[in-house]
Amino acid sequence: MSPVRRCSRTACRQPAVFTLTYVYADSTAVLGPLAAYVEPHCYDLCAMHADRLTAPRGWEVVRLPVETVGGGPGSDDLEALADAVREAARPPARRNPSESESAETLRRGHLRVVRSDPARGEPPRNPGG
Repeated sequence: MSPVRRCSRTACRQPAVFTLTYVYADSTAVLGPLAAYVEPHCYDLCAMHADRLTAPRGWEVVRLPVETVGGGPGSDDLEALADAVREAARPPARRNPSESESAETLRRGHLRVVRSDPARGEPPRNPGG
């Protein structure tokens, strides 16, 4: 699945930059900046289809201001994101087994099997339920 949201209009492959919402009680169509997440009763539109938008007779179209300058994330945002990704990818620091409460016995990807310490008198944990 592509991280770029596409225009909701049939056969349009352009990236969406606006979100259209209807307020039926007020007979109003609201066109604003692209919503943070997809809503089931909203429509994402590209710039061309947003410009051509018309409403039925008797309806009002409200166009919310969209910040066009610096519309994307700033360099500080991108640097913070890159730092967070680097931190998450960094392998965990190894601890001394004597400091550990339980010993790791098997590791597969981000999952691990942990053996309980019989000296502490703990029963083995059932991870499935």
